Amino acid sequence: MKRIGLAWQILIGLVLGIIVGAIFYGNPQVASYLQPIGDIFLRLIKMIVIPIVISSIIIGVSSVGDTKKLGRLGGKTILYFEIITTIAILLGLAVANIFQPGAGVDMGSIQKTDINSYVETAENVESHGIAETFVNIVPSNLFTAFVEGDMLAIIFFSVIFGLALTAIGERGKPVLAFFQGTADAMFYMTNQIMKFAPFGVFALIGVTISKFGLESLIPLGKLVITVYLTMAFFIVVVLGLVAKLAGVNIFQFLRLIKDELLLAYSTASSETVLPRIMEKMEKFGCPKAIASFVIPTGYSFNLDGSTLYQALAAVFIAQMYGIDLSISQQISLVLVLMVTSKGIAGVPGVSFVVLLATLGTVGIPVEGLAFIAGIDRILDMARTAVNVVGNSLAAVVISKWEGEFKPRTAFSKHIA
Repeated sequence: MKRIGLAWQILIGLVLGIIVGAIFYGNPQVASYLQPIGDIFLRLIKMIVIPIVISSIIIGVSSVGDTKKLGRLGGKTILYFEIITTIAILLGLAVANIFQPGAGVDMGSIQKTDINSYVETAENVESHGIAETFVNIVPSNLFTAFVEGDMLAIIFFSVIFGLALTAIGERGKPVLAFFQGTADAMFYMTNQIMKFAPFGVFALIGVTISKFGLESLIPLGKLVITVYLTMAFFIVVVLGLVAKLAGVNIFQFLRLIKDELLLAYSTASSETVLPRIMEKMEKFGCPKAIASFVIPTGYSFNLDGSTLYQALAAVFIAQMYGIDLSISQQISLVLVLMVTSKGIAGVPGVSFVVLLATLGTVGIPVEGLAFIAGIDRILDMARTAVNVVGNSLAAVVISKWEGEFKPRTAFSKHIA
């Protein structure tokens, strides 16, 4: 009997979680039993993410050993990220203006959710500017960066350390061998942890459905449908066009990362698939130096799904309150989102934090977020999936741009 693939296992876990959550809707005991299972799975993934990123980048950078080449790679990566995320923001605004999902919404029929836990964090983000983002890339305390999961600071240290190991020649080889062994061990651990993924997905989605129920989607159904259709459009059309320019068929590419895509969607966490995405893009044909640099960096600078949602949600809340945003206000919204959405990916509830820090700048009541907080998990699942596709494709695009994409024989069928 053919073994059931990981994607099918995760899908089964997802469906069973929805069924269990729906049956036991409103029963707090469900969360007490299932939440620990989901938390253990997420912690297992977070446990290995930083060692994998550090070891992979150090090995990749040392294999390049050229400061100018790395500088060029970094410049191209940031330019590409900025272009794609700006397109995502503009698409979110366009869809919100055309279809007006917030118009006519009865706020009295929606249960408000407490968002105080995000307010304090948002106050720190409001002063978040481009200069501060680049300052924060340099860690003042490396171990603090490890503890807080500050990916940009970790990437910066890893790049510098990799260059230093290359510069000292033979003396650095034993250290490189250590990090190569660390990377190999971490990827092995990843494959073992993935066997637990269906159970983690079952638990996490079961808790989610049991807490808010499927009926809570009805008052905000237009928003949910609009967000999901827009996300699908962005993947198929926008990223599809980018993929075509890079010589890749977007549907075959999605098939290639289907396991990771389904896992990221189910858990609403892109961290759960970071190790496997890096490994798979390297097998697909991206050089280790590019895959290990572009994908983790994208987790802070290339949140396509998140920025698209933030633009759409901001206009939705304005429409819900009957506020007509002028062209200048919407341009201001684009500019603010371009800045506030960068470099804070490690913040819990990042999309909510960014929106809290952004809405007030264009005169939209931040209290409106309380109306959509209850279904944020469902929306977060969609934007997480888009983030994963965008960052995976980015590694291919930059590899092609650098002229270093070399498709492996086993994966060549995925190239258009």
